[in-house]
Amino acid sequence: MKRETSGRIRFFKMTGTGNDFILIDNRQRLIDADACGDFVRSACRRKRSIGADGVILIEKDPEVDFRWRFFNADGSEAEMCGNGARCAARFAFLTGIVDTPRMAFRTLAGVVGAELLDIEVKVQMPLPHGQRMDLGVEAEGRRFSLDFINTGVPHAVCFMASEEEFGSMEVERWGRAIRYHPEFLPAGTNVDFALVRDPRRIAVRTYERGVEEETLACGTGCIAAVLAAASRGRASSPVEVEVRSGEILTVHFREAVEGGDTGGRFAEVLLSGEARVVYEADLWPETILNGA
Repeated sequence: MKRETSGRIRFFKMTGTGNDFILIDNRQRLIDADACGDFVRSACRRKRSIGADGVILIEKDPEVDFRWRFFNADGSEAEMCGNGARCAARFAFLTGIVDTPRMAFRTLAGVVGAELLDIEVKVQMPLPHGQRMDLGVEAEGRRFSLDFINTGVPHAVCFMASEEEFGSMEVERWGRAIRYHPEFLPAGTNVDFALVRDPRRIAVRTYERGVEEETLACGTGCIAAVLAAASRGRASSPVEVEVRSGEILTVHFREAVEGGDTGGRFAEVLLSGEARVVYEADLWPETILNGA
């Protein structure tokens, strides 16, 4: 029997505090990033394929080290992903795309910088915008008070009053209802349920748009919760954020000087945490062909 080797796609499976991704060096255009929805949905199916929260394609860029195309598990393209950004930076270094631990890469949310410290990666995130506080939203007969902020992608933050309320919150039920609420159309929103334990410690659970379920971690969601808490005087940088996986992400921020030219409340936002390689392997075409 002839051993078939053509058509395979080399990839890394990586995880950032429980958010898992498929990363592919696409500098030679192995995959058409403008028409890869079926590929992404197939590759991200759990149990029948690799399984992941998203796919990251690394491509050439004439001005910075590389650019990424980030796709949610449902095939939709997203502007930014904090955990994905950390994985992308480490992948680029490990595969020789970038030869120094400091780098810059282009996303749909703008150019971001990253620095590697072994398996920990710190990413300078896009400045948040569109902040709105105290939004009263009715969803399935319940009223929520939400703070909205775009941290590269849109997030609606709901603060919980107690550990009991935080632990018992029906994240998928309420998250899905808020995610599709008319207040956030047409793009929709990610939804974060947050508990401020003290000014340097926050816990967050996130319903992710594009994955359409609660995930084990969401970097941009952690940032959204921290910045919303800081805007209320309840958080001081740096803040350790406990995510659903039980791991910790750290959010660093610097507030803008009044009268400055940043155009928003925050002048700098950084996200740090581990980005681990799970394995490196080849994806066979038979899995993709049967996965649409």
